[in-house]
Amino acid sequence: MVIQVHVEGIAKFEEVAKDYVGKKIFALFSGSVDENGKNWCPDCVTADPVVSSNVKHAAEDAVFIHCGVGNRDYWKDQKNDFRTNPKLKLKCVPTLMIVGKPNRLEEGQCANGELVKMLFEDE
Repeated sequence: MVIQVHVEGIAKFEEVAKDYVGKKIFALFSGSVDENGKNWCPDCVTADPVVSSNVKHAAEDAVFIHCGVGNRDYWKDQKNDFRTNPKLKLKCVPTLMIVGKPNRLEEGQCANGELVKMLFEDE
């Protein structure tokens, strides 16, 4: 069964990713939810359930990390840690990727069930 973990922020993401070195790690970077449980990112609100429903297509020993990137102001800062991290190089949210590989889906692509399924099935 795919291991699923939710984290907030880049430090927690890196900590969890280190725990699973050697496994195939999928990561979804999405806007964080506020104190009312609302995500500030409308594309993420659309994509998150599509991605969640397709995790089942990943290999049984894979890891799926759902990572909140912070509030809107933090994300919009072009120098935030997610954008400047040389391993991530995020340009937009949502972004679904295979950690350590160039394979990624961005923004509206993350709401396309067929594309998401194909990424999870990628060998």
